Amino acid sequence: MATVLVIDDNASIATALDVLLSLHDIETVHADSPAAGLALLERDAVDLVIQDMNFAADTTGGEEGRALFRQIRERRPELPVILLTAWTHLDMAVELVKAGASDYVAKPWNDERLVTAVRNLVELGEANRTLREREKRDARGRRKLQEQFDTRGMVWRDAATQRVLELACQVARADVPVLITGPNGSGKERVAEIIQANSSVRDGPFVTLNCGALPAELIEAELFGAEAGAYTGAAKARAGKFEAADGGTLFLDEIGNLPPAGQVKLLRVLETGRFQRLGANEEKQVRVRIVSATNADLPAMIRAGTFRQDLYYRLNVIELDLPPLARRPDDIVPLAEHFMGAGKSLDASARRALQRHAWPGNVRELKNVMQRASLLARSDTITAADLGLPAAAAAESEPAVDRQAIEDALARHAGVVAQAAADLGLSRQALYRRMERLGISRPG
Repeated sequence: MATVLVIDDNASIATALDVLLSLHDIETVHADSPAAGLALLERDAVDLVIQDMNFAADTTGGEEGRALFRQIRERRPELPVILLTAWTHLDMAVELVKAGASDYVAKPWNDERLVTAVRNLVELGEANRTLREREKRDARGRRKLQEQFDTRGMVWRDAATQRVLELACQVARADVPVLITGPNGSGKERVAEIIQANSSVRDGPFVTLNCGALPAELIEAELFGAEAGAYTGAAKARAGKFEAADGGTLFLDEIGNLPPAGQVKLLRVLETGRFQRLGANEEKQVRVRIVSATNADLPAMIRAGTFRQDLYYRLNVIELDLPPLARRPDDIVPLAEHFMGAGKSLDASARRALQRHAWPGNVRELKNVMQRASLLARSDTITAADLGLPAAAAAESEPAVDRQAIEDALARHAGVVAQAAADLGLSRQALYRRMERLGISRPG
């Protein structure tokens, strides 16, 4: 049951509020002076304060209420405060609302409006407390991970990224192939570097091959090497990526673009550790940790006959799914600040614009946007206008979340919509609208 502290020297007002709120399962405690109210705050668990603006006899200016509000904010900055005000000091109430008071209610009050305000603020307070506790827990998790493992300077704050990195560090020392899935620009190569840095071959080479950046006829030579004359232009023998990565890690990016012939040979290397250079008869033996990545739907490619199922199972002993940046909203501002030029800062409008943009290019797009803004901004403070984001995206008032993200948030918060909405960065009304649109049943 929620508890409301009423600070008012008028006993009849305290009684009226007690009766009204008790009808709605809200408990009240009463203090008849600012000093008594502050003492109760120190001693009791309180969810909300309703305070008068005048206490001493024959005072109507509201100065006592202003002083009390400031003292409450100093002691409990997160605690919602409703001001009971008369028309004579309405301007002061508005001023205090701008300074952080949650609401003001004029005397005599409307019962329905007051109860609605109290309920909404108590619910919002619970959601904010849950969010703060989650943020503290997540911060402890980040510190622990950074203390125990080499995270290669990666910047993150979102719980979804944390889960991926925890699993990456957990499996790093196991000598098994890892497949990292996720859209282009989401940070898959950095996750691969973290796996290498915490593996048993961390002192070996880390070699990268983008399978989508080379013509199909050259990929085999890149992977396995070639003898002189093996193909037109091969004037001398050269080693391939497997030889270069011997004793370390080979990161195969865009593995879905590997042609069928390359898939067959890669499968054999994964099974035996042996391969032949193009144009050679003798085999070579290597010990290489394979980490691969793709933005493609490999199961769909298997069904279409363009990717070998046996190779997929060889590569996918452990799968790490790195979500797009739009589904890691808590990462956006920390990454933006990381990519800014030295001495630059973001103003509130820039932060809002960054959170509202859909980021189809993910972290790579964010990096480009921040580097451009840092160069073009006319002051050390970057504004929304400096970011140059599309007007439609900047006007979007709420972050993009899909069905899975909503269902996950509701599950984490036992169906409490206010807490799930705060987790997702949405208002309750916005979350209800999306649940209705997606056909997600309201809890309870």
